[in-house]
Amino acid sequence: QVQLVESGGGLVQAGDSLRLSCATSERTFSWYSMGWFRQAPGKEREFVGAINWDGRSTDYADSVKGRFTISRDKDKNTVYLQMNSLNIEDTAVYYCAAGPADYMSFARSVSYLYWGQGTQVTVSS
Repeated sequence: QVQLVESGGGLVQAGDSLRLSCATSERTFSWYSMGWFRQAPGKEREFVGAINWDGRSTDYADSVKGRFTISRDKDKNTVYLQMNSLNIEDTAVYYCAAGPADYMSFARSVSYLYWGQGTQVTVSS
């Protein structure tokens, strides 16, 4: 069974930085693209960013471009979401996902087969 284990969420102030991690098995990490999505209270889940299986292609939602960065560490089978200049609108549960997505389908949640349990990020003013 494929598992995605997220960590790194928490309560921060506006302007702070936070790094989320998503650990998985070597097989999942090697085969699939990895995406990050988020869901705020009362809102639909939305795409944040994604990185393809070899790390050569990334894409981000307009709302986070220039502030968030996705990276992969193949030695640790872990994907990271570095979040800088956080604002209140970034408050949400963040989910890691894995699947056969490519650049054209990164933002579509149906492109992902496996999902993590989510980690809460709360940004205060």
